[in-house]
Amino acid sequence: MIDLAPDPAVEVLRVRVEDFVRDVVIPSEPRDRGVHGLDDGLRAELQDRAREAGIFAPHIAEEYGGLGLDHRGQAVLFEEAGYSLLGPQALNCAAPDEGNMNLLARVGNEEHRERYLRPLAAGEVRSCFAMTEPAPGAGSDPNMLRTEARRVDGGWAIDGRKWFITGAEGAAFAICMARTGESIEGGRGATMFLVDADNPGMRIERIIDAVDRSFPGGHAEMVFEDCRVTDADILGEAGEGFRYAQVRLAPARLTHCMRWLGIARRAHDIALDRAQEREAFGARLGELGMVQQLLADSVLDIDASRLLIWRCAWALDNGARGTHESSVAKAFVAEAVNRVLDRSVQICGSVGVSGDAPLGRYITEVRPFRIYDGPTETHKWSIARRALRNRARTREHA
Repeated sequence: MIDLAPDPAVEVLRVRVEDFVRDVVIPSEPRDRGVHGLDDGLRAELQDRAREAGIFAPHIAEEYGGLGLDHRGQAVLFEEAGYSLLGPQALNCAAPDEGNMNLLARVGNEEHRERYLRPLAAGEVRSCFAMTEPAPGAGSDPNMLRTEARRVDGGWAIDGRKWFITGAEGAAFAICMARTGESIEGGRGATMFLVDADNPGMRIERIIDAVDRSFPGGHAEMVFEDCRVTDADILGEAGEGFRYAQVRLAPARLTHCMRWLGIARRAHDIALDRAQEREAFGARLGELGMVQQLLADSVLDIDASRLLIWRCAWALDNGARGTHESSVAKAFVAEAVNRVLDRSVQICGSVGVSGDAPLGRYITEVRPFRIYDGPTETHKWSIARRALRNRARTREHA
């Protein structure tokens, strides 16, 4: 028998997060300027309230001030937090910081954890992850990485350009991926470096005018020019950056799914309310067959998304890499969440595309999720290749 009920302690926390989002976070939404995340004052205020409620940093170990939940527990709480765009920031489990915390906790040495993880986990600073590059550099294909780090006296010098780096403006440090080998083969040849914001060799060239606005600091184009770092600034081991990226990316793409599923639920609830209240053609919208079909399809997408997320969380908690499970979840949930948002707008009609409801904002926030952390098409390509390889092995041993 498969038991899908959350741990009783997690259920208590889920209700606490649900109440917190309803009573504290949603009433604060009118104070959100909608320009590259919350201002520092509101962010700090909401995080203080989350600490008081005992729900701050559910994903971080208790020694760093968190709740120390496993991935299955995170899935439950992150979805509840994601019911508002401000919820993940209030709980300090928003991207990219959440993924960087996980990476530092698993790969960083003791000095890194004290210097970078502890203040990040406490919400005292923000961070960014600098991997994506403008064409012809690394995007969906990380092997196209062009940023290079060369050996110099005292350490390394990094040169290159990064693109669409979320949270770079205002970040205390960046985790930068750079080539350190003659070539990238077998997943080796790239290295992660910790670069402090005050390093004169790293600068933000511009903030990109993107459609989404909920990430603090927005998305930046960054330049590394003779950026000097030492061996002590290497995160993990030299040449193993891509291996560590998988440590970050599989859980991080899953937590994106968790949070955006919360927004999908919020949009669906708005559509349900509208369908029960609005009358047309002599009946309420919810009594019309075509509207019922839209609502039913959204329920199917939400429920299926949650189960795929939970399956991947279970795999990660049981020691699996979660590459396949997270890829399946990302490919499905990214599309499903966008479908739910689109149906909700359609049901709400003119209200859905107006400023009188938050659905228009949600559409612009969620649409990029079909691209970042691997476009849907890239994940489907990988899923198909794995299926073909697995089938070939099965036939060989038949």
